[in-house]
Amino acid sequence: MRETADIRYDVSSVLNRGCRDYQEDAIATDFSLGAEFGYAVLSDGMGGHAAGDVASKIVVTEVFSELKFQSSNVEKLAENMGHVLKNAAVSANECMAAHASTNPQTAGMGATLVAPVLVRDSLYWISIGDSPLYLLRNGTLRQLNEDHSLGPHIDYMVRSGMMSEDVGHNHPDRNALTSVLIGETIERIDCPERPFQLKDNDILIVASDGLQFLSNGQITETLLENAGEGSAKIAECLLDELQTLDDPEQDNVCFSVNECEIT
Repeated sequence: MRETADIRYDVSSVLNRGCRDYQEDAIATDFSLGAEFGYAVLSDGMGGHAAGDVASKIVVTEVFSELKFQSSNVEKLAENMGHVLKNAAVSANECMAAHASTNPQTAGMGATLVAPVLVRDSLYWISIGDSPLYLLRNGTLRQLNEDHSLGPHIDYMVRSGMMSEDVGHNHPDRNALTSVLIGETIERIDCPERPFQLKDNDILIVASDGLQFLSNGQITETLLENAGEGSAKIAECLLDELQTLDDPEQDNVCFSVNECEIT
């Protein structure tokens, strides 16, 4: 961590049901005014009403609570971040298993997890599933975390000529998850050992896959048009773009926007 860096986080969040009958996304953030430490915890639940919504709330509650507990000593937390985040995910997974065992109607429920943690200009994260963590830097948008779905494999087949672009884009298994919190063995965990270093004017977005009804180009254009206007403005415009699509299949969406000012 750079001890001389002055940093300001400007964070705003959105939670919207989309065109679904119920909300299965959950998000919680903690970025205290003037603090040089903060985090967001986001989960996209699966399993329908009384299952997916419960799963996402369990994940967010468990991971958020652990980070809150550990935040009394930020320096120690930073030194043990990977261990803390992985243990929190395992705890959330065990809680879901326990809930499903006593509530058979929720059997099979599951949820993704993505939790970025910022300590000054150092970004840590844990990610399980396909909820994206985006970075906009120098006009370019990229996803920082792994995508634990069949989407990347299908994209590789398209690039290699083994599948047409149209078939790949509309493949029915595209969103099938290869790792998820479901109360069983967690197949893959994305939790880098070393933090990612943030720079001045970076914009971070942590989101459920409902935001991906917008293309990367649309997200990038919206961010560039509103950069410097504040996270609340960016969040509002992203939601407006989704509503302009008027897609009858629009999924639940939640996301948090963080404009980073580092000097």
